[in-house]
Amino acid sequence: MQVGDKRSITRSFSATDLAAFHKQAGLQESTTDSVPEPLIGALFSYLLGVELPGFGTNYLKQEMQFLRPAPAGQPLSASVEITRLRPDKHLVDLRTACTGPDGTLYCEGRALVLAKDVGK
Repeated sequence: MQVGDKRSITRSFSATDLAAFHKQAGLQESTTDSVPEPLIGALFSYLLGVELPGFGTNYLKQEMQFLRPAPAGQPLSASVEITRLRPDKHLVDLRTACTGPDGTLYCEGRALVLAKDVGK
């Protein structure tokens, strides 16, 4: 791991996905055509736990600023990028962002995680 390392994932959420989310969350089905914020947050969770830093990562802090609704059915690209490593404490700071195919920024923020092998 080093500062500047980046990973991303692209996913679309269909109307069926949104209905399943609402049902699972115990919410009334929504007629909105935008992706619920927790589903965008889940993309960051996937990246941090599976891709970068990966297995064994523990969330300590997540900040997300949602700038506009993300439309359903459109590919959304979530990314995480290491901005700072603190090997003495096994901490990794990352920038997070979610964009559309045209570069529209839907969400930005940062994450602080506890990770194995920091600085190696």
